[in-house]
Amino acid sequence: MEMIDGESAYAGMRTAYRIAVTDRSDLERPGIRPLVTIHGGPGCTHDYLLSMADLVTPDRPVIFYDQIGNGRSTHAREAPAGFWSIDLFLGELDALLERLGFASDYDVLGQSWGGMLAAEHAVRRPPGLRRLVIANSPASMPLWRRAAAQLRAELPEDVRRTLEFHEAAGSIRSDEYRRASDVFYARHVCRLDPLPDEVAATFAWIDDDPTVYHAMNGPTEFHVVGSLRDWTIEEQLGLIEVPTLVINGRYDEATDDTIAPFVSRIADVRHRVFEGSSHMPHWEERASYMAEVDAFLAG
Repeated sequence: MEMIDGESAYAGMRTAYRIAVTDRSDLERPGIRPLVTIHGGPGCTHDYLLSMADLVTPDRPVIFYDQIGNGRSTHAREAPAGFWSIDLFLGELDALLERLGFASDYDVLGQSWGGMLAAEHAVRRPPGLRRLVIANSPASMPLWRRAAAQLRAELPEDVRRTLEFHEAAGSIRSDEYRRASDVFYARHVCRLDPLPDEVAATFAWIDDDPTVYHAMNGPTEFHVVGSLRDWTIEEQLGLIEVPTLVINGRYDEATDDTIAPFVSRIADVRHRVFEGSSHMPHWEERASYMAEVDAFLAG
């Protein structure tokens, strides 16, 4: 397998991308259909999705990219909070597809926030979209916040007290708050110990520049105070016409309740729960995850 690196331009900024192929000549093959992966956050990088390169075939390159504001793409630490919008990231995705010449025929896999963005893309009925995978993503942030509150209530009492103390005191950047948050992450974000290097790399990128994450989400997965706090796409899901695979894990912060509208309101949909996983079954149950997604994309 080879990785081809490049950049796409949008709104005066750079989007860094990588294309995984079996060989560079694959891109010259007629009839190839790429899988475009969209990372989560908002504010992550593509690194933690690199296991998706397992899905590469001669007819299916896999595209990764860092969204604007993150990783290897243009950062904008001084941008006002309102700069970071769904429309910004939808425009960036469209520009990337045009830059790579794949806008007329492609599949999309969005993970977490990436699945929210993928759903926003799909309800606009882009003519080139063929298949959609929504992985570990809520259909609304009110549903997400409700689920997070329930999962948080199940944490050990001392952990809950620590979280509440620092949130009330405004000291959520403290090491003690981070250690308490890590208890939640180890249960509901990634249950592997140690974390895969690629996942740790993404977390390191967020630590280096949390601008987008703080503006759109908030300081942690369960303390959502950013611009996405009240986001929902529930009422628009009937507009999605392409075959759709919805994925979550048994211990996922994207609980069955948070993904239920996708399953009930998208016409051509299937749902797979990974019983040994939380938010990252593409690492926690890698082989079975790839088999499921590969079969779906193959149709």
